[in-house]
Amino acid sequence: MAAMAAVDVFSALANPVRRKLLEVLQAGPRSAGDLAGEFELSRPAVSEHLTVLKNARLVREEPRGRHRYYHLEAAPLAEVGEWLHPFEHYWRARMGALRDLIDEENR
Repeated sequence: MAAMAAVDVFSALANPVRRKLLEVLQAGPRSAGDLAGEFELSRPAVSEHLTVLKNARLVREEPRGRHRYYHLEAAPLAEVGEWLHPFEHYWRARMGALRDLIDEENR
């Protein structure tokens, strides 16, 4: 079977199932079967999402006997953080304005 091309981190994160998989893996490694149990999807569907995450280097697969365990690899998320960083100023200003409006209403 030919290796799949690397997947862009942003493309991998575009899907809510893949984001949920990453959230679940924050607690530690999980088997593919355990991960599939978190969703109302077939195991093959969850496996496809895990393959996308693996190709984006957001998860690492560890074979243990007949099972595959997946580990979160958060380093590629730094790219997302770098992209989001310029927007922090915008949102802080907006949240500050909202806080000021609420404080003014409560006086």
